[in-house]
Amino acid sequence: MPDDSSSSAADSGGRWWRGLRALFAPEQEPSLRDQIEEAIEEHDAEGGEDDDLSTAEREMLRNILHFDERNVGDIGVPRGDIIAVPETIGFDDLVARFAEAEHSRLPVYGEDLDHVVGMVHVKDVFRIIATGAPKPETIAGLIRQPRYVPSSMRIIDLLAEMRETRTHLAIVLNEYSGTDGLVTIEDLVEEIVGDIEDEHDEEEEDLLIPLGDAIWSADARAELEDVARLIDPRLADIEDDVETLGGLASALAGQVPQTGQILAHPSGWRLEIADADERRVKKLLLHPPAVADEAEGE
Repeated sequence: MPDDSSSSAADSGGRWWRGLRALFAPEQEPSLRDQIEEAIEEHDAEGGEDDDLSTAEREMLRNILHFDERNVGDIGVPRGDIIAVPETIGFDDLVARFAEAEHSRLPVYGEDLDHVVGMVHVKDVFRIIATGAPKPETIAGLIRQPRYVPSSMRIIDLLAEMRETRTHLAIVLNEYSGTDGLVTIEDLVEEIVGDIEDEHDEEEEDLLIPLGDAIWSADARAELEDVARLIDPRLADIEDDVETLGGLASALAGQVPQTGQILAHPSGWRLEIADADERRVKKLLLHPPAVADEAEGE
């Protein structure tokens, strides 16, 4: 049986040490955010099965806890991957562009993409087609106003602003007021719940198809993260702020490359443009580095 005097001395020593530590290094009370995250981590570490929160729910909670740490410049569609239309486009061409892009909203630009004047919603276009109304000579009457936000804006502030103004698309501006990208309300929601796939989203295997001899057929929309994982991590090693193969090709060319053009990647890979128009790259062929190049790198 332990001696009471020893126990009392130990308690006194413990209180003295905690007091001394608080004097020189006062501890701050953990925030509610820290407490919730710590509780989730402890639960995951214990691996308990009896739980009223599913794995998906716990992951969403983690995302919510860090939701205000990211800026709009960190998410959404980068400039190189924006599908937009000029304000001079005809109605029939606009319909064709919507069918090709499979988006519900398309930005509209004036002189160039740095001068976005608005956006067009597909339901306004469909209403004209469905009712048999006369086709407008210009799309000026169809243009709505999106939000224009700096890339440094917090995503939680943008979500609140979009909800208040009932706007679903924002044009992200850089420090020179040029277009840096765009963010939809779906992009913001995905930061909490994860990727939202719909019937138009293609599977990863359809975007990157091996052809033999280490050659790949690739959709320009394939994300560099997937390219790095499936093909070669060096292909994603580029200083430019791009996220897709199409963006990578445009960054390497310094402009939108045209069909038949072959671009050299620093890793030795060659990007052959299989299909493109004046606005964007659509399909590519990825040719591996020559054997001699690989041997020199070893």
